Amino acid sequence: MASAESAELRTIYQSWTDRMGAAPEMDLPTLRNLFEEWHLPTAEPTGVTYEETVAGGVPALWCLPLDAADDRVLLYLHGGGFVVGSTATHRKIAGHLAKAVGARALVLDYRLAPEHPYPAQLEDAVAAYRWLLAEGVEPGHIATAGDSAGGNLAISTVLKLRADGDPLPAAILPMSPWLDMEHVGKTLDANADTDALVSKEILHGMSGMFLGEGGDRRDPLANPLHADPAGLPPLYLCAGGHETLLDNAEQFHERAREAGVDSTLEVVPEMQHVYPFSAGRAPEADATIRAMAAWLRPRLGLEEGN
Repeated sequence: MASAESAELRTIYQSWTDRMGAAPEMDLPTLRNLFEEWHLPTAEPTGVTYEETVAGGVPALWCLPLDAADDRVLLYLHGGGFVVGSTATHRKIAGHLAKAVGARALVLDYRLAPEHPYPAQLEDAVAAYRWLLAEGVEPGHIATAGDSAGGNLAISTVLKLRADGDPLPAAILPMSPWLDMEHVGKTLDANADTDALVSKEILHGMSGMFLGEGGDRRDPLANPLHADPAGLPPLYLCAGGHETLLDNAEQFHERAREAGVDSTLEVVPEMQHVYPFSAGRAPEADATIRAMAAWLRPRLGLEEGN
């Protein structure tokens, strides 16, 4: 049974759904302000400070846990359908993960659609990764991480780096990744009654803004379900059992394993989209962050417990 603490995330999601439903002509600034509440279910991580920076020309925020390794970095890509979300909405969840790992996290304020359609977001993520390399961080000391649309970017950034011949990071950590731009996944319908936020209608609207007029919904760098995962670094995916995007994680996990990639998938029953947002409050979120960190530390060359 899901914990009582995890219900707060569902409550917030349902309030957004209700408010969007009551204002079908909601303008984009209002929608973005609505999603700025995304940080509310996340407890403030203790022992973490923040510092603004610019990473390869892209505004970003460092999450700096006390005693973290300076030379290990999580490149964190925030969710929000490529349309909403920011460093402000995601700094706390990134801070929890960084603290658990014992590394710094760089949360990117990449350009948003529809003002900047695909591939602007991917270009910004790749630029930030290359900036980290130019700053002297070894590729084997970097992991890409992200949630929802950011989970897509955590994967597609590495696909783009592979295509361009860049050295690849040590690992990829997508949380509830949104990968399917065709909206054909089976859980999109099967979990429609249990997911309080993500619906076909929302996905159609956001994918249209992301891809722009005439965009290719099967482009493997926009829809990694059409990519060849062979040769990717190890993956740790997580998703909630009640979310409509569950099969996005399941499908990519299976395709990665079939291609010989070291891939782990954690599905937590009854959880909502990006349930680790309840970090510091809900035991399910904290358990997943601990598991991800324990999995990642040796892949970054960190000793257990650092």
